[in-house]
Amino acid sequence: MMFWNSAVAEEVPAAKKTPLRSEVAVEDTWDLTPLFADDAAWEADFTALGSDYKKIAEYRGRIAEGAAVLAEALEFEKSIDMRVEALNQFVALRTTEDSSNSEALAREARFQALCVHIGEAFSFLGPEIQALDDATFDAYLADPALAEWTIPLKKLRRLKPHTLSAAEERLLALGSTAMAGHSETFSQLTNVDMKFGTVRDDKGREVELTQSSFSSLLVQRNPAVRREAFEKFYAEFDDHKFTLASTLASSVRADVFNARARNYPSAREAALFRDDVPVSVYDSLIASVRRNLPALHRYYELRKRLLGLDEIHHYDTYVPIVDGVETHYTWDQAVDMVIEALAPLGTEYTTTLEHGLREGRWCDRYENKGKRSGAFSYGTYTSPPYIMMNYKEDVFSDVFTLAHEAGHSMHTWHSTRAQSYQNYHYPIFLAEVASTFNEELLLHHLLGKTDDPKMRAYLISRQIDDFRGTLFRQTMFAEFEKLTHEAEEAGEALTLDTMRSIYRGLLDAYFGPDFAIDDCLSLECLRIPHFYSAFYVYKYATGLSAAVALSDQVLKTGDATRYIGFLKSGGSKFPIDTLVDAGVDMRKPDAVDAALAIFAKRVDELDELMK
Repeated sequence: MMFWNSAVAEEVPAAKKTPLRSEVAVEDTWDLTPLFADDAAWEADFTALGSDYKKIAEYRGRIAEGAAVLAEALEFEKSIDMRVEALNQFVALRTTEDSSNSEALAREARFQALCVHIGEAFSFLGPEIQALDDATFDAYLADPALAEWTIPLKKLRRLKPHTLSAAEERLLALGSTAMAGHSETFSQLTNVDMKFGTVRDDKGREVELTQSSFSSLLVQRNPAVRREAFEKFYAEFDDHKFTLASTLASSVRADVFNARARNYPSAREAALFRDDVPVSVYDSLIASVRRNLPALHRYYELRKRLLGLDEIHHYDTYVPIVDGVETHYTWDQAVDMVIEALAPLGTEYTTTLEHGLREGRWCDRYENKGKRSGAFSYGTYTSPPYIMMNYKEDVFSDVFTLAHEAGHSMHTWHSTRAQSYQNYHYPIFLAEVASTFNEELLLHHLLGKTDDPKMRAYLISRQIDDFRGTLFRQTMFAEFEKLTHEAEEAGEALTLDTMRSIYRGLLDAYFGPDFAIDDCLSLECLRIPHFYSAFYVYKYATGLSAAVALSDQVLKTGDATRYIGFLKSGGSKFPIDTLVDAGVDMRKPDAVDAALAIFAKRVDELDELMK
């Protein structure tokens, strides 16, 4: 049984405040000068692009003239796309740094407006290519002038049943920004406007409660701290629940509108079509996870028992089970751990990554006021593969997050060097494999470095929680997206009550009958950023399953050749085919079932170790 003395010392340390962006050390921020030297350089190219893109009009109505004309049009489109990509990355990273920066927000708004005009100007290109009859299209593909465009043209041809007339495509292009406004509203509301107050941590310090510090407070051992952080956090969401519900409903409606406008049977099928992923892969994932929920429920019962809790709440599911193991890793120590763990991937991989994380300033490391919560990797064809973190030295999962985002970045790094611009964009389905693969190697490395049963229990518990958060939790999210979109498509009213009811049903199923579910937890469906860009989260679960299989392959054989080939493949093939080449077939349930079996095995192992 764990006991906690909740008395506060007489001398309470000074409040721990989140720094302003201007107070963050330069070496802890990313270096965006490889993109643009400064804001003025961005403005100059932005202004030039405002007139340059209009030259595409010279190709309107001429695509049927021959393969050479099409090649010229595609090369011009490529030149514009590469500039748009760089401009977009710069402005997106600037707004990420501080969402309250009015200049950055204005710059982003002007850029998005220009993108609408560019999309409108280029909207004729796809329909004109699709208008070519099959014989002409095949002749174009055989022409040497289009040799470098064969793959993207074949992918484009698949979209022919879902490509509209030039006039209709123009209208969709004009409305694209307006249709995506829900995402910006959600970001501004949750990252800037919402204020969560302060919480005293387990050392008696007053900590500002933010989207980022919330995770740090939930791993503290004092249950009163966890409960207070949870209740204050969701109290703020409760105050904005109708606005957020309206925003999420608008997002779902936009997905359904776009799917119907393009003649897809459903929004989910529209989302999966581009990657050529069968809907059966999505449904099979949910079915496999549902079958294995008893192992998850057994884990929650074990967690409750080991933490000495009378009942277990959601805010009790993140604190490390193994008591007395404190973790505190500086940024440099975290980088050292990640680089050592990834040694099986070769010196080119590790040397490149280490330079990027240290001297290369790929990563924006720490939280500051107004900075976006969470973490991501964002690379382009001509820039470093940047990483955004909100790294906290006392949150062990942040080391795994660093390994995760490094996997994305090195995927981009390899892809940009092995593929042409038009083929380097790997789909998200593959991205989540590369990121989770790194987490698996990190865990294997750490387990191999300790013979202490307590530390082993700590690491196994960490792996269990990772599987829980990625395989089970993301599948629950995927099921929520499926159900909400189906409700909208069936003509049901997608209200706050509807969404909370759907989500509560999932909470009951996934957490089990012996879990104390706080009523406010149903509001969680309003705060998950990925819900505002639907049918993404299932790829976390499939990605973990594939990554487990591929990492096991590399560790057993000592040969990373096929895996590095996977990283280099970019978007040159559809993701299922790329994974088959690497050694795993996600059309079968084998990889998911094997990962779920590992979860159940680890729960049993943890139970034995803790005895």
